[in-house]
Amino acid sequence: MPADTARPADPTRAFRLDGKVAMITGASRGLGRGFAEVLAAAGATVILAARGTEQLAVVREDIEAAGGKAIAVQLDVRDKDQAEDAVTAAVEQAGGIDILINNSGVAVTRRLLDVSEEDWSSVLDTNLTGAWNVAQAVARQMAEDGDGGTIVNISSLLGIRTQPGVVAYSVAKAGLDHLTRVMAVELARQNIRVNSLAPGYILTDLNRAFFETEPGKALIARVPMRRLGLPDDLTGALLFLASDASQYVTGQVLIVDGGHAVAAI
Repeated sequence: MPADTARPADPTRAFRLDGKVAMITGASRGLGRGFAEVLAAAGATVILAARGTEQLAVVREDIEAAGGKAIAVQLDVRDKDQAEDAVTAAVEQAGGIDILINNSGVAVTRRLLDVSEEDWSSVLDTNLTGAWNVAQAVARQMAEDGDGGTIVNISSLLGIRTQPGVVAYSVAKAGLDHLTRVMAVELARQNIRVNSLAPGYILTDLNRAFFETEPGKALIARVPMRRLGLPDDLTGALLFLASDASQYVTGQVLIVDGGHAVAAI
């Protein structure tokens, strides 16, 4: 086998993130916190970004107690100046950003005819415009640095499938998926890969009570695997997209949903 195509002795090393710097937005709780813990355990120095500095400090301390490296920066993704300042601060403290996990998000649950302009703006400003603010700032840094990098936008099954009551959220996630594709094409020459990770219904403390109700149980029954996802079900997909294991993958939406997206409505 030619030297340039020889397989490494340990192909699993491609999933390691030693020496990398990963910025995670919405890292103070929920899936964002879990993503940060996974990337730190894989060897990355993690930049924890969120609005709540007190909770960020707790997450940083927990990661460091587990042997990881973490830096906290305050960030409201809706503010473009803050996004640029947070990226600058992260670069100054960590030397650069190799990975962005664009995770910040909010949802408003109301039927379409009851959604207010404030509801619509709140969700779009965070989930789409906010993601754009951070992605553009990080992509500029990666391009200027010259070493490339990878951006993972956290999308959703609801960017692909329809569900009553979450119109603004669904539209924002669909837009985020297309932003992913456009960014992937424009940034490929700078060796910057851009992909989306689209979770299905993942069990968390915030939604646990709903999934114990009859409507919640009915929703679970529509998942082909007949169960909700767990945060750990996202770990493999996250590491794949964030690491060199996906070095020839860009512009893709990786759905982790127990088969929900391909099931009949």
